[in-house]
Amino acid sequence: MQPANTGSSSARGAKSSRASSGQSKKETNVYAATAEAQVDKRFASMPERVYVPNVADATVDVIDPKTFKVVDHYAVGEMPHHVTPSWDMKELYVDNEASSSLTVVDPKSGKSTGIITVPYPYNLYFTPDGEKAIVVVERLQTLEFRDPHTWQLLGSVYIPSPGVDHMDFSADGDYLLASSEWGGVVTKVDTKVMKITGQVEVGGEPVDVKLSPDGSVFYVANQGRDFGGVHVIDPETMRETAFIPTGKGAHGLYPSKDAKSLYVANRLDGSISVIDLATRKVSDTWEVGGSPDMFQLSPDGTQLWYADRYNGTVSVVDTRNGELIRRIPVGYYPHGITYFPNVGRFSLGHNGVYR
Repeated sequence: MQPANTGSSSARGAKSSRASSGQSKKETNVYAATAEAQVDKRFASMPERVYVPNVADATVDVIDPKTFKVVDHYAVGEMPHHVTPSWDMKELYVDNEASSSLTVVDPKSGKSTGIITVPYPYNLYFTPDGEKAIVVVERLQTLEFRDPHTWQLLGSVYIPSPGVDHMDFSADGDYLLASSEWGGVVTKVDTKVMKITGQVEVGGEPVDVKLSPDGSVFYVANQGRDFGGVHVIDPETMRETAFIPTGKGAHGLYPSKDAKSLYVANRLDGSISVIDLATRKVSDTWEVGGSPDMFQLSPDGTQLWYADRYNGTVSVVDTRNGELIRRIPVGYYPHGITYFPNVGRFSLGHNGVYR
């Protein structure tokens, strides 16, 4: 089933605001627009919720972050890996990999409004200008560039290394860096012509990717190299310039509210490392237990939310002291949770990456 108008509202209003949302090559903090403590007034009608895709249950749990209680629970497609905010942050998409579909969710009601058919969507991103949606088809080693209005295919890029699953974009959006978890490679792709322009072999199992605040380097979590850590990749030369050991199973990455630190989820250690981006060294490690996966920050930046992938829970940590605030039971094998609405001009997708 694919309603003719499903998924189009996330792009219809985008063109009018794209001119003001582009990133400058000289921008000193690509995350500057996420520094506010409150969401924009355009989200006034949307309740704050945390959406949790349960991969093995084919369900989504919805948590009220004020009470830490599950307030809704519903079925989606098979193997839902992430809940992805649309570029204009008007809709949410649940990436149902095994069902080859996206479940569209209205964040005002928190309910599903339709289905979009795309092949095996493990992950979903949007270029910074909002012109292209990128469906990450991990099973086919392919990035599908699609029109976010119609979801028609614009072009595809085959990644010659297995396990492509996470990415981030340059400050101006001209290119992206994508990790291949099973191949130990990071690939550079030109988003305009949709072609590979470089690769670097990093070994291990590279996963999440984040651009540095100044746009000069990319950080890539690696859960399989040297017991886990973070690569620093120069995108101009496509070379690794440093490796920062963090902990076993380094998986998810998220910048702090002030863009001075990078949080690293060490999934097999049950810990969170805090990297000082000025020194590129670990400044703190929080022993939180569980199995931290992908992160989300509360709009005010005081709470770090994440799914405990192997524990069937969602955890909340106080970013001011690293203490565990709450652990909330959810479904089986929770993955890419989304705290929504949140702060930023637009969404780059995944489970909520904003600029």
